[in-house]
Formats: sequence, C-alpha cells, structure tokens
Amino acid sequence: MSAFDTNPFADPMDVNPFQDPSVTQLTSAPQGGLAEFNPFSETNAATTVPVTQHPGSSQPAVLQPSVEPAQPTPQAIASAAQAGLLRQQEELNRKAAELERKERELQNTVANLSVRDNNWPPLPFWCPVKPCFYQDFSTEIPADYQRICKMLYYLWMLHSVTLFLNLLACLAWFTVDTSKGMQFGLSILWFLIFTPCAFLCWYRPIYKAFRSDNSFSFFVFFFVFFCQIGVYIIQVIGFPNLGNSGWLAILSVENHLPVLIIMIVVAGFFTLCAVLAVILLKRVHSLYRRTGASFQQAQVEFSQGIFSNRTFRSAASSAAQGAFQEN
Repeated sequence: MSAFDTNPFADPMDVNPFQDPSVTQLTSAPQGGLAEFNPFSETNAATTVPVTQHPGSSQPAVLQPSVEPAQPTPQAIASAAQAGLLRQQEELNRKAAELERKERELQNTVANLSVRDNNWPPLPFWCPVKPCFYQDFSTEIPADYQRICKMLYYLWMLHSVTLFLNLLACLAWFTVDTSKGMQFGLSILWFLIFTPCAFLCWYRPIYKAFRSDNSFSFFVFFFVFFCQIGVYIIQVIGFPNLGNSGWLAILSVENHLPVLIIMIVVAGFFTLCAVLAVILLKRVHSLYRRTGASFQQAQVEFSQGIFSNRTFRSAASSAAQGAFQEN
C-alpha cells in the first residue's frame, strides 16, 4: 500500500523556495540597523536636506493702529508762507538782474552802432568835409530787402547822372543859341537842388524803412517818390524854359547835330528814370503790403517820434510856460 500512499500530484522534488541559500542568508542577517534607525537623530542630519529659510522675521503680520497726521500750527503755516514769499522774492530779483543785464547789453549795442563812423558820401581823408551818413546794406538792411534797396540807390545815382548830363546838354544848347540862358540856369538849379533832395527825401526814408521796418518812413517815401515820378514825366516831355532837355525841347533844335545828339541821350535817360521809378514803386508797394504795415501804425510811430524828440519837448514846454506867464 505504500505505493498508494504517495501523492501522485506532488512534485517529486519537494523543494521549499524559502530554503534557498540566498533567501536564508538575508533573513538570518541581523536587523539591528533597521531597528535602531531613527530618522530624527543627529547622526542622520547629514543625509537630510535642509529647508531654505527666508530672511526676515517669522513672526505673523500685526496691523498697526492708524495714526492721524497732526494738524500744522499757525506758526508753521506762517513760516511756510514766509519761505514761499522769500523764494518768490529771490526769483523776482534774479529776473530783474537778468533784465538789467540784457538792457545794458542792448544799450552797449546801440552805443556801438551809434559810434560807427559815417561812410557816405565816400570822401578822401584829406577833404575838410566829412561823410554825413552811415550806409551798409549787408549789416543794416535785411537780406530780403537788400536787392530792392540797392536798386533804389542805383536809381538815385542814375538820377544824379541824368541831371548832370542835362546840365551839359543845356550848356551846349546855350552855346549855339544865346537866348537859352534861362534854360541853362534852371538846369544848374535842377542839378544842385534835386540831386541832394532826392537822396534825402525819398532814398533815405526808404533806407530807414527797410532798416527798421518803419511805417512812417514808408509813407514818406511813397508820397515823395510819387511826386518824383511826376517830375520825371515833366522832364521827359521837356516843356520849354524849364531847364530840361526833353523830347519837346529836341524839336526846337535845328542845324546843330552834336547838340541834338546830346539832348536825345538826355531825353532817353529821363525816360529810363521814369520807367524804372514806376517799376520800383510797384515793387516797394508789394513789399510794404507783405509787411502788414498800415496808416494807423504810421500815425502812432509819427506821434511817438514827435513826443520822444527832445527838441520838440523843450519847445513845447517853453511855449506852455510862456502862455502860463501871460495868463
């Protein structure tokens, strides 16, 4: 029966897997290391990762009670106001000093301009008569007006040359016809009087107008230059016994070819002066309109110039005192 006592399903090699030498070696090893391991001991401190500590106090935030600002005292208010006034006073003093400095610079500039030596007319140094005016287009006249101002100056020069040629033509006419003595005498007056008068009455006003943008000088120029154009027309026509070698005067010259040629040249010069005068008058008027000047502004400038004139004020005060003493 022993053969029947065996388990037919049993493994012929009844092997216990836990009896394996490698397993029994581990199970039989001392367990003191795990039993004695304390994660909180100091011996394991080297193996722990330190926690980063943030700077600052770890105390919980505590809300401070709100404190209302103290009200300023009247003394503090007065002190602040006084300090503000002192700062304003210092600023005003600084601005006043700056204005005074600029005024001194302006006065020095005007003084330097006023002490410049006159350079017109250009006379030799040995001449006892000295120049009467200062004229410099590049320094006194704005760049936009220099060309037209020079053209007016050249017109005045042409005007002077024409009057001198007219004197020579009348002299030649007088040499061939002794009855033209009055013609020759008047031509001398034309040259001696109208040459400086043209310079003073219409060229210098337009020079001053362009230099200082003065409306009153513009009006003086327009009035006098319009009259000058009228004089040019009379000279071009050449009415008899007026001292002009115009086109009508040429018709009365007979059988004297040299005198006739000279008078034709002079009549052509008078015609050229009249044409150029009309053209320049229109150009100056267009420039004047662009400056924005007006008749009212000219009146204001005239009144300011009159009342700021020392001679006029002294004469007015003397007349007022005389009238007061009579009363």
